[in-house]
Amino acid sequence: MNFDDTPQEAAFRAEAKSWIAANAPKALEPELKTSGFGGLYLGSVDPMQAAKAWQKKKAAAGWACLHWPKDYGGRGASPIERVIWGQEEGLYAKLSAPFTIGHGMCGPTVMAFASEDQKRERLPPLASGEEIWCQLFSEPAAGSDLAGLRTRAEKDGDDWVVNGQKIWTSGAQHSDWGLLLTRTDPSVAKHKGLTMFFLNMRSPGVEVRPIRQMNDQRTFNEVFFENVRIPDAQRLGAVGQGWQVSLTTLMNERLSIGSGMPTGFPDLFELACQLETPDGPAVDDPAVRAKLADWAVKASGLRFTAFRALSALSKGETPGPENSIGKLVAGSMMQDIAKFALDLEGHAGLLTDPDDAPALAKFQTMLLRSPATRIEGGSDEILRNIIAERVLGLPPDIRVDKDVAFNAIPTGGR
Repeated sequence: MNFDDTPQEAAFRAEAKSWIAANAPKALEPELKTSGFGGLYLGSVDPMQAAKAWQKKKAAAGWACLHWPKDYGGRGASPIERVIWGQEEGLYAKLSAPFTIGHGMCGPTVMAFASEDQKRERLPPLASGEEIWCQLFSEPAAGSDLAGLRTRAEKDGDDWVVNGQKIWTSGAQHSDWGLLLTRTDPSVAKHKGLTMFFLNMRSPGVEVRPIRQMNDQRTFNEVFFENVRIPDAQRLGAVGQGWQVSLTTLMNERLSIGSGMPTGFPDLFELACQLETPDGPAVDDPAVRAKLADWAVKASGLRFTAFRALSALSKGETPGPENSIGKLVAGSMMQDIAKFALDLEGHAGLLTDPDDAPALAKFQTMLLRSPATRIEGGSDEILRNIIAERVLGLPPDIRVDKDVAFNAIPTGGR
């Protein structure tokens, strides 16, 4: 494969590089360099305000959601131009974190199933960062088994009335809109009685409760629905077609998360080069070098696998189940790298204050965040099943409730 830019690509890269050099918020560079695993820390600057300002500036100049059609707030760029932009934007891409779910998962689903008027109304504010979207899928009794969800939507005239609860909803406390998967028919098999909507998060009856995590952050949320009314016009797909609609979201989720998930390898390499051990620089230790080589190969594999997915997109293909590979590898790799880095730091690895700990405590933060990474967007076990069944063609797991009506499936209470 030839990874050199064509003349057209080189011109695009030069344009992107020039615009970023002239417009990037350079004052935030020190903080951006030290954040990324446990959230965005920008000193005295409000991270959400900084993120929205950068996204708005990109949108005004035509650099937001490059691969989206221009009518929906994008640029109509090719997948390779999207890759080039990502390479040139570099650490400033961290400012786009609040929009990852909206741009990478919700937007493509709305684009695929909403009416033309709805797309023109809802997508441009999402692309520009004016609005934030979340994904209301997981529930206390239905995490990995998404089709086991219990949030009900019942038809009432031209509206649907929703009651239930979601959990682990990233960014719900900041969101203006959300994709909501509900059960509309409990008398059929669990995959067949689902319907998808898009919901105004300011609707009466919606309550968001942030969840305090062990790293003391609050990026996940519980969301409660009490008699929330949603117009039928905000339904995505046919009634009962929610599972098929959700697959569009999930495939884009695996591509969005898996292709852009940080592994910590560049940070570990930097630590190994700078850290002095009793026997000299850590990077001179053959055992350390062997570990670095192994992770360098995996990091390279992840990068080229992401390029392969983008090549498929350039042909008009929908992201497929093979994108589960990226998240599966990157999630476990992040956790392993964090553990190894703390071992290298020795007793200093116990420190958690960035002012005292080596590498500003980024690996401590990374280790506390990594378990969630291996669960959100599909747990390791679910991803292995997807790869085994839908990529390798192996026999599926036995599912005794596959053709049983949802309301006939035994629960813990009976």
